[in-house]
Amino acid sequence: MTHTIVHPPNWKPAKGYANGVLADQGRTLFIGGQIGWNADQVFECHDFIGQMEQALNNIMNVVEAAGGTAENITRLTWYVTDKQEYLANQREVGQTYRKILGYHFPAMTMVVVADLVEDEAKLEIEATAVI
Repeated sequence: MTHTIVHPPNWKPAKGYANGVLADQGRTLFIGGQIGWNADQVFECHDFIGQMEQALNNIMNVVEAAGGTAENITRLTWYVTDKQEYLANQREVGQTYRKILGYHFPAMTMVVVADLVEDEAKLEIEATAVI
C-alpha cells in the first residue's frame, strides 16, 4: 500500500491528523464503529482513556486480521459523548494513541454526540484502511 499525505501549501500544519490521504493502490477496508469493550463485548474500563485504548486496539485487531498495519489506516472518525472529558485528557489521549498507532496520523474527524447505542460507551471510532 502506498499513500500520500495531502496538505494544501498555504495551510497551517495539521497537528495529530492529516487533512487528506491519497491512496495510490490497495484494497479498501471499512471498519465499523468500535467501542471500548473487549472481544467478549465486556467493558473492562469505564473511563475515557481506557475505552479509547480498547477501541483503538479493536480497530487494530480488524486491520491486522485483514493483513494490514497501523500505517494502512487512512481515516478515523471519532464519536465522543463528552467533549470536556476528551479535552481534559489531551495528554493521555496523545500518549495512548501513539502507544497503539505510533506516529501515524490519518485523516480524522471528531464529532460530539448526545449518546451511543451501548449505554456504557464513552466513545466510538470507525476507520478506513487501504491494504
